[in-house]
Amino acid sequence: MVILTVSAPPHPHLSLFSAAPTSSPSRTRGSHIAVPFRDHRRRWVAAVSELAEIPLLPAPIDKSTLNLAEAASENELWAAAWLRIRSFKVFGESFGIEDHKRYLAECEFEALKERIAGKRTGFRRVSCINATLPLSQIISLSDDLCTQCKFSANGEDRVVVGTLDLNQCMRLPDELTGLKPKGTGADFARAYLSNVCVAKELHRNGLGHALVAKGKEVAEDWGISDLYVHVAVDNEPAKKLYMKSGFVYESEEPAWQARFLDRPRRILLWTEVPNNLDL
Repeated sequence: MVILTVSAPPHPHLSLFSAAPTSSPSRTRGSHIAVPFRDHRRRWVAAVSELAEIPLLPAPIDKSTLNLAEAASENELWAAAWLRIRSFKVFGESFGIEDHKRYLAECEFEALKERIAGKRTGFRRVSCINATLPLSQIISLSDDLCTQCKFSANGEDRVVVGTLDLNQCMRLPDELTGLKPKGTGADFARAYLSNVCVAKELHRNGLGHALVAKGKEVAEDWGISDLYVHVAVDNEPAKKLYMKSGFVYESEEPAWQARFLDRPRRILLWTEVPNNLDL
């Protein structure tokens, strides 16, 4: 399955399979392509896709209990922020590491709230879309997943096991810009997927594909006609997933730009979002 890998407080743009930011000395897992994070105090910019190590046997889940929806509470956003930190960054054992993890989660939580509230310039609309399961179903898989990524909804304890952002905007910072649609209205009809990740304990359960499908569904509700995602050039599993979801190649980052940003080179994938509002 696919996840994002980043090493700074997540911000607006990562994708189902991401890469490691240039500003962190930490080592990320898997072959990834995430967005660099030039100033940890200001913001993080990521818009890509990556795959981490894949467990030999996926943990089975009851998909009838899986919920895919836009985040409805700050508690759920906090759980999503924690999932991004534990997915995007690999931590070594050191003094104060738990405090550092919490700091990164708090940074992503605050940035996520700002993006959704429309306080970030250049974004018309942002939504955090999560895949969640009942705590009772996965409590034996991982103590820290169930502790850090837990929230309550309608009297039930649930866990965020997958997350992504849908960004309605012309472009993502430091990323390839989509070409469609052309002319006026592009800022309304164009959107990007980012910050996509799935809990490593639940890879190979189809959660990545389900998240992308839900993202396309919400994009259609918003009136989006053209949806984009950034993927590492050499990330074949990520490209396979997106292409299975209907994305096709549009453009490729120049090698000089990837060197300048100190990150793996990436490609931009596009898919048309059918609009059935008039039917």
